[in-house]
Amino acid sequence: MRPVRAVLLLASCRADMLRRLVPGLRRASTRTMATKPRCVLLNAARLDFDGRIDFAKLEEVVEIERYDKTQPEDVAARCEGAQIIVNKEMPLSKETIASLPDSVKLICEAGTGYNNIDLDACSTKGVCLSNVPTYATEAMAHMAITALMACSCSLWQQAAAFGCGDFQYLEQCHPGSLTHVELHGKTLGLVGGLGTIGKRVAAIASALGMRVVASSSRMAAIGQQGDVTVVSLDELLETSDFVSIHCPLNANTKGLIGRVELAKMKPTAFLINTARGSIIDQDALVEALSSKQIAGAALDVFGEGSAPPPALPSNHPLYSLENVMLTPHIGWQRLESRQRVVDMVADNCVSFLNDGSSNIDLGTGLPRKK
Repeated sequence: MRPVRAVLLLASCRADMLRRLVPGLRRASTRTMATKPRCVLLNAARLDFDGRIDFAKLEEVVEIERYDKTQPEDVAARCEGAQIIVNKEMPLSKETIASLPDSVKLICEAGTGYNNIDLDACSTKGVCLSNVPTYATEAMAHMAITALMACSCSLWQQAAAFGCGDFQYLEQCHPGSLTHVELHGKTLGLVGGLGTIGKRVAAIASALGMRVVASSSRMAAIGQQGDVTVVSLDELLETSDFVSIHCPLNANTKGLIGRVELAKMKPTAFLINTARGSIIDQDALVEALSSKQIAGAALDVFGEGSAPPPALPSNHPLYSLENVMLTPHIGWQRLESRQRVVDMVADNCVSFLNDGSSNIDLGTGLPRKK
C-alpha cells in the first residue's frame, strides 16, 4: 500500500503545483466534471465559414451549442438556460437583449467593434459585455495597406477591366490616366489612427517611406508622436494623399466624413475605410466619387448598420462607379485571425467565470483600462 500512497501523494502535489502556476486551472478543471456553463454561439458560420476553426480551447471552458445563423426572433429561445452568448457582428437590439432569459450573464462579442450591441439594454438586463480588441491587428493593418497599394498603382481598375473582357490597358501597355504613383514621400492620414490597428498601419506606412499624420477622437495632443504627427481632422483631410479610417462607430463618429469633409480632400486623394461603413456619409461619398471630387475610394465596409451591413440594392450607384473598390468586410477574415478570436473569447469566458470581470464598461461604453 505504501507505493500506492506515494504515487497518489506525488500526483496530488503535481496537481497543486499546476494550479498555482496556471491561474484558473482549479475552477476550469472542476467545470469539466459535467458542470461547465452552457454557451450559445449565435452565428458560428460567420467565424467558421470554411470549417477550419478549432473550438477546442472554448470547449474546455464551456458547454457549447453552435448555430450557424440565428434570426433575432429566435435568440431568446436558443439561449434558454445559457450563461454566455458568443456573437460575431450580429445586431443585438434593445428588444432582443430585453427578451434574453435571466440565465444569460455575459455576451462575448467575437471581435473588436461592439456598436451592434445595445449597451443600455445590457446594463438594464444585468448582462456584462466583453470584446476582443487585438485579435485582428495584423490582418486589419495589412488590409488597409493592401487597399492603399491597390489605389496607388491602378491595380483594381486594370483587374476589373480584364475581368470584363476589356483589354485596353494590355493593348496600350500603360495605365493611361489612372493613378499610378509611388508611395514613398506621399502622406497617409489616419482618422482616429492612434489605436492599436492605426499604429500598426502607421508603422508599415512609415517603413514604405510615407509621411503619416493622424487625428484622434480622443483629442490627443497635437504634435509629433513617434513616427506619427497628430493633427486636426481638417489638416489631415487637406494634406493627405490617402485617408484611412480607423475609429470605432459611435454617436460621435457616425457620419464623421460627410460632404464638408470630402470637399476638403485633394482631388487626387483616395479614401480607404476598413472600420465601419456608417462613419462615412455614403450619399455624400457617391456624389464625391461621381463628380471626381476625389480620385477614388476602397471600401471594405459600406452601408448602414453593423458589419457586415445589409447588402446594397443591386442597382446601387456604388456598384457602377469605376473609381471605387468594394470588398465584403474581409479584412479580419484571415484564418489565423479567426482562430485567434475564438481562443481569446475562451480567455474572456475564463476571466468572467473566475471573478466576474469583463472588459467593456457599460456605464461609459468604453473599454476598461487595464
